[in-house]
Amino acid sequence: MKEINIKSLIITLLVGVAIWICPVPDGVKPNAWHLLAIFVATIVGIISKAASMGTMAIIGITLCAATQVLAPGDPTQSIKNALSGFGNSTIWLIGLAFFIARGFIKTGLGTRIAYSFIKIFGKSPLGLAYGLNTADLILAPAIPSNTARAGGVIFPIMKSIAVNMGSVPEKAETHRKIGAFLTLSSYNANMITSVMFLTATASNPMAQKFAKDLGVTITWGSWAIAALVPGLVCFILVPLFLYKVFPPELKETKEAPAIAAKQLKEMGPITIKEWLMVATFIILLVLWIFGNLFAIDATTGALIGLCILLLCGVLDWEDVKSEKGAWDTIVWFSSLVMMGSFLNSLGFIGWFGQLVGAKMANLSWQLAFPVIILVYSYCHYMFASATAQVAAMYSVFLAVGIAVGVPGTMLAIFLGACASLMGSLTHYGHGPAPIFFGSTYVDLKDWWKQGFYMSVLFLLVWFLVGGVWWKVIGLW
Repeated sequence: MKEINIKSLIITLLVGVAIWICPVPDGVKPNAWHLLAIFVATIVGIISKAASMGTMAIIGITLCAATQVLAPGDPTQSIKNALSGFGNSTIWLIGLAFFIARGFIKTGLGTRIAYSFIKIFGKSPLGLAYGLNTADLILAPAIPSNTARAGGVIFPIMKSIAVNMGSVPEKAETHRKIGAFLTLSSYNANMITSVMFLTATASNPMAQKFAKDLGVTITWGSWAIAALVPGLVCFILVPLFLYKVFPPELKETKEAPAIAAKQLKEMGPITIKEWLMVATFIILLVLWIFGNLFAIDATTGALIGLCILLLCGVLDWEDVKSEKGAWDTIVWFSSLVMMGSFLNSLGFIGWFGQLVGAKMANLSWQLAFPVIILVYSYCHYMFASATAQVAAMYSVFLAVGIAVGVPGTMLAIFLGACASLMGSLTHYGHGPAPIFFGSTYVDLKDWWKQGFYMSVLFLLVWFLVGGVWWKVIGLW
């Protein structure tokens, strides 16, 4: 019972019951309204940590089947619909990418890449920051859990370098030497790399799926192209911005390249399995970017990549079975996507979008667009993950924007990005946040203050630079 929070569970139940017994609004199907009650209660349970995401997801699936909200009067069809999320190719894409990411960690390739960049760029705090961040950027397309990417590869190296440079977690007076700067730089860079590729974090494919339900098709390539310029500008600006507003006391880190070189020497030469991992990564990128030319879906490409790793012995079936994060993601992702999809197909999302859109009918889409983005972005203070925010709010905000004439693809990608970019706001705003905050290099006040500044920087870049870029590529 340790994972169950009774107080939060009671609150979750009361929220669900309150919505269920409310009068059904005109224009909404009763079963769509009751599905909303289950969906909102599931999200509240996840946010309040009434139970683990997997537990809440299974409860949500069970309630959908037992109450027959997905197919009134037809218990057989109800359970089929409730389990339909497990047949969604987007969900399996993210699960497969978790398995592939295991190869980077198991072979040590991810660690080698990070130390290689530190060896090249690490003579100054800025160089160290860019070295760590570049390693994150390279790993991002193939490691869909930014928590695994940051916590399993980047954070241990960052902390090791900081300690060797004199920033000791137990000694608060040493934190600003370099540890605090590298912590905020690495964390915020992780938020950026997470939005630059569809497969860089779990919430992106969820946004893609919900966008498709509303008639907006986004491919791996179209997402990467749209995010390329604003993402790279943010990537370049983050260390520079922090160096000005939250500077490290150290101005040179000449020892860092030597430390990295020593670690690389201890790792030895690149192994055959690492080369196989590199080759598989290249094949995956080709299939994901140019899949349409080969008539290969992104999920099929991921299956091909996994098969190569299994057949070459880089991974074995035990690795696949033990990748708990992947199986956990498949379960809760399936539940939330299933409920979100049926809320749309049963007409609730369209109804709500038109309702709110009517209130904004007098606004031009050029004015409605920033209002939608700003409200959606700063609602992230209420969420502990991008996935929870996308599940709870993405479809509604996208529907409202489309209803008032905002170009669909541009809005869909920007909203998808905001869920991760706004992870900068708090020490709980995204999966990697507790890992970096737990280093104790940055206190709560500085984290929130610098996080707000960073959110403003991100939004300015995505509105201004992104807006111009999207005009060039024809998104509006």
